[in-house]
Amino acid sequence: MPTEKRYVLNPAPFVVPTTDGKLIEEHVGQASTGTAAYSLAHMVAPPHWSEPHQTPTFDEITIVVRGRKRFEIDGDTVELHAGQALLIKGGARVRYANPFDEECEYWSICVPAFSPDTVNREAE
Repeated sequence: MPTEKRYVLNPAPFVVPTTDGKLIEEHVGQASTGTAAYSLAHMVAPPHWSEPHQTPTFDEITIVVRGRKRFEIDGDTVELHAGQALLIKGGARVRYANPFDEECEYWSICVPAFSPDTVNREAE
């Protein structure tokens, strides 16, 4: 009697369409595997990139692999370097940016999974 598989193999990430030059590859999450509990994405932010402020309802962990990334979190400024990680809890007002001259490569884990409906991005 066959049983349901207890794993999901994702042979290729879902590449999120963007207009700002940022690469977003979702490996696990709502768009790629139908997973709502959490998401995992690989990203590369180009030099001098930024997003508008947002107030997500999910927690987000960022791990920088290469370069550095700047965060404005509830009025504080935090700079993350390669090898460092940061947890931002849901409900914080945050702005992500790479104001530097080199790319920033990083991984992001969101709990629950990232959703355009729960990121609450502000108009620029």
